[in-house]
Amino acid sequence: MDVGTVAVLGAGTLGAALARGWVRAGLVRPGALHLTRRHTEDLAPLAVEGFSTGTDNVEAVRRADVVVVAVRPAQAPPLLASLRPTLDPTRHIVVSIAAGLTLDHLRDLVGPTIPVVRAMPNTAIETGDSMTCISVDESSRRALPVAEALFDAVGRTRVIDEELMLAATALCGCGIAFFLRTIRGAAQGGTQIGFSPDDALEMAAQTALGAARLALQEGAHPEREIDRVTTPEGCTIAGLNELEHQGFTSALIRAMLTSSRRAREMSDEAGGAPTGVSPGAVDFYAAKLARDERAV
Repeated sequence: MDVGTVAVLGAGTLGAALARGWVRAGLVRPGALHLTRRHTEDLAPLAVEGFSTGTDNVEAVRRADVVVVAVRPAQAPPLLASLRPTLDPTRHIVVSIAAGLTLDHLRDLVGPTIPVVRAMPNTAIETGDSMTCISVDESSRRALPVAEALFDAVGRTRVIDEELMLAATALCGCGIAFFLRTIRGAAQGGTQIGFSPDDALEMAAQTALGAARLALQEGAHPEREIDRVTTPEGCTIAGLNELEHQGFTSALIRAMLTSSRRAREMSDEAGGAPTGVSPGAVDFYAAKLARDERAV
């Protein structure tokens, strides 16, 4: 699908990873991607790669068909309000990956006639393996094919009701950290039973990748795949039983619930969750950005 030209406003870690992913997938040429940041020196590596770069958001929007808002949440409302006179409902689509901005809020900022999409990718966009959830309202349905094309190029995409968007945070956004911690634990176990740390990490990560691909097969289920490698009185069932004795599955479920509760708290601290949004509640990157700001 031809998505046209794309402006990424706020080409930090996430925005730049998206741009590179789209180029790697052959969806957009570097010259058709206009990337902005406040400091030009931060854009130098991207300019070398052939991207159009600059600090002028209005000019980037004028040259684009799709406007991806990848700035920090606090910066998004004034930025979008400043772009409102430039946005053209016959041409532009606005895709927000800024945390906490609901579709209603986006529409208030950009105007009632601009198609708006809310998206929540995760950090696996860097390898083209993101699980991205996207939401649109009825008036923005025509923007859905473009949004799906953008995020299908960097992984898998699922269209969900906005009331589930924030609940998806714990599973897809925070969840990637939980699975990475599981890989690290397996690698540490591998080192303890004789492998070098580097070899153990490679073997654990590749095994996790294989498990994920098995689970994603049509008609597959994790328990069915587990049964295929579990024999009576064997070493697999012994290890699985030890995992459950130590509360492995319960720990994962409780981690999801805890992250969901904390996300809700963070949403409330930031001004409250929108009416009708389920507890569980704020995009993964809100937590990341909050940590980044505290670290500065």
